[in-house]
Amino acid sequence: MSRYLAFDLGAESGRATIGSLSDGRMTLEVIHRFPNGPVQLGETLYWDEPGLFREIKAGLAACAACGGEVDSIGIDSWGVDYGLLDRNGELLGNPVHYRDSRTTGMMARVFSRLAREEIYRCTGIQFMQLNTLYQLFSAVERNRPLVEQAACMLCMADLQNYFLCGEKAQEYTLATTTQMYDANRGAWAFEMLQRLGIPTHFLPRIVQPGTVVGRLRENLARESGLKSAAVIAPAAHDTAAAVAAVPAVGDDWLYLSSGTWSLLGVELPKPLITPESCEMNFTNEGGVNGSIRFLRNIMGLWLVQECRRTWEREGNRHDYAELTRLAEQARPFAAVVDPAHGDFLQPGDMPARIADFCRRTGQTPPASKGEIVRIALEGLALAYRQTVEAIAKLTRRTYRVLHIVGGGTQNRLLNRLAADATGLLVKTGPVEATALGNCLVQAMALGHIRNLAEVREVVRRSVDIETYEPCKERGVWEEAYDKFKRICAAGS
Repeated sequence: MSRYLAFDLGAESGRATIGSLSDGRMTLEVIHRFPNGPVQLGETLYWDEPGLFREIKAGLAACAACGGEVDSIGIDSWGVDYGLLDRNGELLGNPVHYRDSRTTGMMARVFSRLAREEIYRCTGIQFMQLNTLYQLFSAVERNRPLVEQAACMLCMADLQNYFLCGEKAQEYTLATTTQMYDANRGAWAFEMLQRLGIPTHFLPRIVQPGTVVGRLRENLARESGLKSAAVIAPAAHDTAAAVAAVPAVGDDWLYLSSGTWSLLGVELPKPLITPESCEMNFTNEGGVNGSIRFLRNIMGLWLVQECRRTWEREGNRHDYAELTRLAEQARPFAAVVDPAHGDFLQPGDMPARIADFCRRTGQTPPASKGEIVRIALEGLALAYRQTVEAIAKLTRRTYRVLHIVGGGTQNRLLNRLAADATGLLVKTGPVEATALGNCLVQAMALGHIRNLAEVREVVRRSVDIETYEPCKERGVWEEAYDKFKRICAAGS
């Protein structure tokens, strides 16, 4: 039996999981969970990198305590955020959180130097103000000496790899999320960055998913009680790992990685970079075995998560199961919101923001917590439909199945709303798709699995899949969707 240790670092929490491969099946055991959230220091929102790595070391120790060694270790994380190292390999400050306000207005400043269309033709990446490109542009404008002092930039999972094994390498799927990777040339977009005045001396070598980067540092092995294991760059972007674990067959399927963000797309053999995909704001991110994840980032369960945090600050604690029950009992379509609206991007009083959005768009604000949550979930499902229609138009293909993977699959109300809104057959699972994909790409790296098709075969043998049929009565959904499109077009 082969064993792999996967660290999945999310924007709200992290976990360490041991994957065991035997007889063509992968079983997972979560051995350590921990919170992960931003820290406000002065006017800046940071990640707590020392605290994050402390939890990774706790995961290594938990692995040793669980009885045994592992063949390899792999880390995945969210995209766009990064850390800077000096020439001695020391961290130049905590990484800044993607929701920090430093990127406000930066897209317009970048476009004043280089046309939006030209950036898209080079990178094929969706325009979002939180992208690494705008973070770095802001850092250059505000604190250029720090940027020039940097000797290496690493995205978050690769930063942890460096601290684990001492090797500096940028994994491909994460590199593509930065909007600094040339999708046509297959390398960093040096010329584009130089035209924007962004230094390129700190950009590291790029490695493919399934690359053995190094071996666990001896001091970490001694401290944790583990033997030295291979440190592998799996599909290091969490969505890339999750998509690798989609249990799909054929070519008539779409995927949705459901969590804080909803990432909805299709797997393509090469980038789809056209004026139409630029106008519709689609992204071409890297996948496993040379595939392209053609997708759109949608706000996801962030609205519900922020509502829950707001109510908790007010002294009212609700778990997600309770909030979902309240939403199920609430009246449908009390109002319609666009979850991608800029009002909802940053942390804060989300219930008040949803109510304000409703007032500005001529709708009655929600009257209960259940209505607030239901409005958020229905808005998300309507955004799914809009994205599915756009993908079908751009790829000129017809899709029958929507595979939903990730932690958001546990929200059965959202799964049902997704089926009803899109009219597609929805199949959900695995819940732990990211950890599963992480472990299976590690297995590929070590030669225990041959290719991506075999990875998905192992997934189908290893997990249970739940199916949701779309509703037959489409009238109420058509009315809600028409209203949703009007609100999105108005940009209220």
